[in-house]
Amino acid sequence: WHHRLVHITRKGLEKLAKQGVCRKGGIKPLKFCEHYVLSKAKRQKFPTNTHSRNAALDYMHANLWGPLRTESHGGARYFPSLVDDFSKKVWVYFLKHKNEAVKVFEEWKILVETQTRRKVKKLRTDNGLEFCDERFKTLSKQNGIARHLTVRGTPQQNGLVKRFNRTILERVRCMLNH
Repeated sequence: WHHRLVHITRKGLEKLAKQGVCRKGGIKPLKFCEHYVLSKAKRQKFPTNTHSRNAALDYMHANLWGPLRTESHGGARYFPSLVDDFSKKVWVYFLKHKNEAVKVFEEWKILVETQTRRKVKKLRTDNGLEFCDERFKTLSKQNGIARHLTVRGTPQQNGLVKRFNRTILERVRCMLNH
């Protein structure tokens, strides 16, 4: 199960057993997995932050990762990820070019606001050019989205989405190593 579920931890397996996805008796201590250890290497722990959020879409985190060294089969080299601070729901899109981020954010915003009947209120991003160009500023202003920009060189300030990106990339590395 460890390999099949992208090198999931023992805690993760126990959680799945509690939910009835797999048998409780079938979970044994995990053997040492070199792929897992090598792929989980990291620099520094990110501190946790608290924000005022009472419902979905009150406080969103966004980040654009890339360029990736290797293109996907569809030619994508970037992926923006959007995380809702309240529900921890995550949306990921794949982009060929960095400048597609504004268009994708606009489409995502329409989708989630229509489905939830709620508005995006606050958006935390880094100072990357994709989130600070005039089109994005205008979009935010027209829709009443408060912007929270992180200080340059401090990815910890947008830790929630950064940790998510790290998790995705660790799992990809696990699969590639395996």
